[in-house]
Amino acid sequence: MPTILSLLSWLLAAPIGLMLCYFSLEILIGLAPGRKPSDKGAPHEDITILIPAHNEEEVIGATLRGLQEAAPLAHMLVVADNCSDRTAEIAREAGAEVVERHDEERRGKGYALAFGRDHLRRREPRVVMVLDADCRIEPGSDAAMIAAVESQGGAVQASNLFEPDKSAPAMVQISNFAMLVKNLFRVRGMRRIGGTAMLFGTGMGFPWRIFKDLELASGEAVEDLGLAIRMIREGHRIGLAEQAKVFSRAATASATVGQRSRWEHGFMAHALKFALPSLLRGLAGFKRSLAALGMHMLIPPLALLVVVALVALAVISGLFAAGASMLPVTALATALVLAVASIAFAWLAGGHRYLSARALALLPFYLLWKIPIYLRFVTARQLGWNRTPRDVRPDEP
Repeated sequence: MPTILSLLSWLLAAPIGLMLCYFSLEILIGLAPGRKPSDKGAPHEDITILIPAHNEEEVIGATLRGLQEAAPLAHMLVVADNCSDRTAEIAREAGAEVVERHDEERRGKGYALAFGRDHLRRREPRVVMVLDADCRIEPGSDAAMIAAVESQGGAVQASNLFEPDKSAPAMVQISNFAMLVKNLFRVRGMRRIGGTAMLFGTGMGFPWRIFKDLELASGEAVEDLGLAIRMIREGHRIGLAEQAKVFSRAATASATVGQRSRWEHGFMAHALKFALPSLLRGLAGFKRSLAALGMHMLIPPLALLVVVALVALAVISGLFAAGASMLPVTALATALVLAVASIAFAWLAGGHRYLSARALALLPFYLLWKIPIYLRFVTARQLGWNRTPRDVRPDEP
């Protein structure tokens, strides 16, 4: 009987411990900043910033004015997608080229990007950067994007983060910190392990020779994730353009729930379909990027990973009390401590700008706050596209 209990303990501890260890590895390897690429390459006017916009009259003007200051030579193309407000008019007044799309049946960002791409076939820019309508970029990010695309020879992802805001509610601060861990530290680690990064929807850069043939038109909830998976499975490697910095304002607490539901439900749905096949195909074919994609997607969202690890630790501790070996308990507890330590290092390496010590102390409540999101993945999964409500900046009309 003790042998059977020990086997059950290992069957539970081993996969979760492996996830925790790989999660920690991605973070620890990704803590160091990347190298700055050479800025020699195409002139800045060879980049088009493509902005899909659905009813964005509240933010599009400020976004375009910011782009004119940060990237004055870039060509700006706004796709006013199924808009019933003044998005197109405001964008034109702000100096952008605007195309309008009306199709009530095929809705979503992917369709808007495909529509904008078809319009760009007339001029074929050297580099295309996709930017959401509520985002801003730091000055020089257009040149950094071009340099990264030129030096890495393919698609790249800019540094895409929320603006730090320690005055936000604790749950929003923790969510923003989780995004920093996922979008910067882990994706750096993924690229150093497997030679490829991921795409995050905004701040994506493509050479025209690749962008012109991408499968963009979809109504997926997380079209950027689907695009990244397709590209990596087809043999493309996605680079990083860390010097190109894209920021958006953190959502309100209520909007964060909807935003996280869409992202995490979409991620978990894709993981169920592609994670293990990608890993096995990568290992069988000695394809490092595909194996790294599979392992990256096998790791559930941070809060879910911690909750699952704590529940598993409680179960195997109970099995130990019933006579099972102590080793599975020790192994899983060690992996959990390593994961917590890697998160602490991430906080010290830059996360403290996003997350106050007071908010950090409320992390257990954040885990409880996220549980309904994961339960709805089973009971009311959100897989369709939706628009996140915008929080208007103080300087916007």
